[in-house]
Amino acid sequence: METFPAESKFDPRNTSGAWTVEHSHTITYEVRICKGLLDLENPVLAESCLSRQDREHQVLIVLDDAVNEIYRQEIHSYFVHWGLVPSYMVLEGNEGTKDVESAMKVAARIGEVGLLRRSEKVVVIGGGVVMDVVGMAASLFRRGVPYVRVPTTLLGQVDAGVGVKTGVNYGDHKNRLGTYYAPACSLIDPTFLSSVPHRHIVNGLAEVVKMALVKDAALFNLLENSLLQLSGGGFGSHSPIHGEIIRRSVSGMLEELEPNLHESNLERIVDFGHTFSPSLELIADPPVLHGEAVAIDMAVCVALSHDRRLLTEQEAVRVYRLLTGIGLPVSDGLFTPELLVKALNDTVKHRDGKQRLPLLIGIGKADFFNDVSSFELHKAVRSVNRLEKLAVGPVLPEQRQAAEA
Repeated sequence: METFPAESKFDPRNTSGAWTVEHSHTITYEVRICKGLLDLENPVLAESCLSRQDREHQVLIVLDDAVNEIYRQEIHSYFVHWGLVPSYMVLEGNEGTKDVESAMKVAARIGEVGLLRRSEKVVVIGGGVVMDVVGMAASLFRRGVPYVRVPTTLLGQVDAGVGVKTGVNYGDHKNRLGTYYAPACSLIDPTFLSSVPHRHIVNGLAEVVKMALVKDAALFNLLENSLLQLSGGGFGSHSPIHGEIIRRSVSGMLEELEPNLHESNLERIVDFGHTFSPSLELIADPPVLHGEAVAIDMAVCVALSHDRRLLTEQEAVRVYRLLTGIGLPVSDGLFTPELLVKALNDTVKHRDGKQRLPLLIGIGKADFFNDVSSFELHKAVRSVNRLEKLAVGPVLPEQRQAAEA
């Protein structure tokens, strides 16, 4: 009796001794905005943790320290109310936590709790650092256990919490070790933002501005017209304006990520602001937050775009006014031409031998360039200083209308 069909490419009667293995893997996960996740009558979070109705479910809940301090009792009451058996782990939500050792501690805790491999989940509730660490641990433990993300910061809700990348810092490099591993779902509850310190709201807004600059001019206009409302309390209220800002940011990000989840194409417009910023994040003292470094990087790239006449001076000043109006920095003394050259050279390795540098060709549009010289980077530093001075003062409605005309 023949074990292999004659047409099988693995038929042992084939004497070539060479095989090609092909397999496609479908990735499906949900990103959902759901207000009031911890309300006892809201089943969404509990249902995301249930896969079998014939047994009691355990769940490992990993919290960052800020979430643990504010919401621990509320979180515990919720899971007990829904008949789940929670175990806990708390991590500090800062860059010092983002290392291999922290990921291994999470893996050890998963083993201690004894979660079933497929039907019981890890739930991470916190900011981007903790989500990255837990995601990496989940991807490694038994080569992949399911996890649920609940991002509680604005940066997490519009950026770190919606894709499939996990990662930790290694040596002198940001996110040098990591995996692509999708969560079972990512649940975005804007009410968490009411308790987020203002600096961290501003930090998240850098990624919102990024999406506006590279693909959504309407979002840019909305941000300009809502400057005085961009607070944690505002986002926590999930008003129509704040809801639209988050929806546009998330949908724009997902539209870019979905066809390229594993970054087979290294030309990614969502890398705008992420060429020079990793170098600054790792050496700044006092430390800068991720979004603050991204804002400074974006300011450099806007200067490059302006110097190349891809962006008018009115447009460049308009961008600087929005960034500074939000409260984001546009310059840093550590961003010397020498650091920019070094950072770009390192990015070329990350982008497989090309700069693939996203620059603006108008507000809401971007393109890629591979020929930025060290001379241009020296010039860009001077241009940043000049544009920053021109941008002093608020964006007035008549100025915005003139820029749009």
